[in-house]
Amino acid sequence: MGCSSRDEAYMQRALDLAANGIGRVEPNPVVGAVVVQGECAVGEGYYARFGGPHAEVVALAQAGQKARGGELFVTLEPCCHHGKTPPCTDAVLAAGIRRVVVAVADPFPEVAGRGLAILEEGGVQVEVGALAGKARRLNAAYFKRQKTGLPLVIAKWAMTLDGRLAAGSGESRWISSEASRRRVHEVRRISDAVLVGSGTAIADEPSLTVRHVEPFPERGQPTRVILDSHLALDPTCEPARTAGEAPVTVYTSAAALVERGGRAEALRQTGCEIVTVPPADAGLLLTAVLQDLGKREMSRVLIEGGSRVFGSFFAEGLVDRVMVFVSPRILGSTDALGAVAGPDGRGLLEAFEVADLAFETVGPDLMIQGRVSEF
Repeated sequence: MGCSSRDEAYMQRALDLAANGIGRVEPNPVVGAVVVQGECAVGEGYYARFGGPHAEVVALAQAGQKARGGELFVTLEPCCHHGKTPPCTDAVLAAGIRRVVVAVADPFPEVAGRGLAILEEGGVQVEVGALAGKARRLNAAYFKRQKTGLPLVIAKWAMTLDGRLAAGSGESRWISSEASRRRVHEVRRISDAVLVGSGTAIADEPSLTVRHVEPFPERGQPTRVILDSHLALDPTCEPARTAGEAPVTVYTSAAALVERGGRAEALRQTGCEIVTVPPADAGLLLTAVLQDLGKREMSRVLIEGGSRVFGSFFAEGLVDRVMVFVSPRILGSTDALGAVAGPDGRGLLEAFEVADLAFETVGPDLMIQGRVSEF
């Protein structure tokens, strides 16, 4: 049965509320809820911090007695198990809600349809599917971790209008405008890790920290991840130099750890964590890197370079989203790097398609976002 425009309007409001929790509640999902009595919203809420009250509970508390006989619009199936908080299904039944509209079911094994069943058994009318696509996209990181155990991977780069990253002199960090750089820091703020290859780390000495905006207090700085198959990272330079202030994890091979034990110890002395993963033809086994990050309950990984790292992640089908800033300048240099390096010979039939494109002007730049995977 299709959803009415009325249901979609209230669900859109719940989705807008849910978005306020991005970056604050992970690895849990973001959730928003609206309690409606007649044609009036009498209570609203969202999941605001990890371990805090759930959206349904906040919305029901705001509604109070006005919730009885009303409707609840919620972006994710209400939980039915005891975690850090009591089951939301208990709160919904106790409030006397007559109808619950849910965007999507929760894939978490301890819920996974049981919350919906409990409500129906309690005499509540339950409907699922209002703005389901939007709800899945909003919680893409959560849905991906539940299905695959891997974090959501976002590839971000800035380039000139003729598709160039740098002129070989470290200018790549300034291709985009200050407004665009601020936007990138907003994404860093909600990411668990910012990842680059050792070539980018050595050439640019990036800090990879959140600076143009304030980090969320409950999250702090993201982990700075360096892919370094030969342990070439200099412990006296960024980002290793400040590993004691913001975490740095260096992924390398077991062979490099044996061959360059002294370098590994020097990196550890600065505070870097060294993790070994199996080697691959182009460096390190990227699936093993993402599996390790997933085991650490990381939800979002932001890749910021370089072109060979981008190429490797794309070639392995490991990129979920792209975020590209296009500067209105033409470099016109054959020596400048392209955005994504990869094997020659790929034709248009093998090209990676980007769906759900969104365009936005950020300062003088054009920001293009899109989805590469099912997430």
